[in-house]
Amino acid sequence: MGKILVTGGAGFIGSNFVHHLLENTDHSVTVLDKMTYAANEKSLEGLDPSRFELVKGDIADRNTVDPLVDEADAVVHYAAESHNDNSLNDPTPFIHTNLIGTFTLLEAVREYKTRYHHISTDEVFGDLELDDPAKFTEKTPYNPSSPYSSTKAGSDLLVRAWMRSFGIEATISNCSNNYGPFQHIEKFIPRQITNILSGIRPKLYGEGLNVRDWIHASDHSSAVLTILEKGKLGETYLIGANGEENNITVLRTILRLMGQPEDAFDHVVDRPGHDLRYAIDGSRLREELGWEPRFTNFESGLENTIEWYAENRDWWEPLKAEVEAKYSKVGQ
Repeated sequence: MGKILVTGGAGFIGSNFVHHLLENTDHSVTVLDKMTYAANEKSLEGLDPSRFELVKGDIADRNTVDPLVDEADAVVHYAAESHNDNSLNDPTPFIHTNLIGTFTLLEAVREYKTRYHHISTDEVFGDLELDDPAKFTEKTPYNPSSPYSSTKAGSDLLVRAWMRSFGIEATISNCSNNYGPFQHIEKFIPRQITNILSGIRPKLYGEGLNVRDWIHASDHSSAVLTILEKGKLGETYLIGANGEENNITVLRTILRLMGQPEDAFDHVVDRPGHDLRYAIDGSRLREELGWEPRFTNFESGLENTIEWYAENRDWWEPLKAEVEAKYSKVGQ
């Protein structure tokens, strides 16, 4: 592989993957991104122009997609509408991007016989009970609970159908919750960090007992590259770093690391259909492909993330007032 097309590469985990590729391989990278509100061109500033190109366009547009797939040695598909709250307010863009966009890419890689890797989420599996010792595995049945997770589940099934029916060379990964640099400040961890940096009192949905399995975006990037290089075609791999924490513990840890009292936050009404617990069994990826995460300690990953947001205020401050105004309208 020499040239890799990364869809959604101006978004959070996509931009982290682009940086990882350029810093750790000799590949050149083309990013295709629609540049919605969740994308940020500043996340790609300073990259080597001899190895990097940004193309602004819609993954659901065959006229844009086809020539880029034709010249690529591999496609890594990060582009997605991914915010649960937004999918409850208006599912339309989730159908367009996550289903029609994925279909468009699959038809292109089918035509040009291009290696394809599909980025997905653990939310396709639904949720687990808080006291359930089980974790999601590659064999867990799909049980999505929101318009967002249902469209991601649908996109996964499209990939599997195109592998079986048309023989495309593809792999799939389902990952636990990412955190780290370049994440939009509407999301849980960066919202809390930027609230504290802005002198705003953090807010927590409900009692904060919902559990997420956290992984630093740099570890997700290294896992995806490992699958791209070593993964068995036609297979699905779960990516996780054993980072289970409930939301109230995460918030209290952020407050403590930032020199604030651990109770310096307010509770707000929980969101509808809020999944209880996600937990990933990533043992197959480790045992078969030899991948290991760098941030095995969640607190050290949080320290790294807090430091990035503190040092890159120019990246997030222009977004802050609009994000908080949107949440205040619904009492969050």
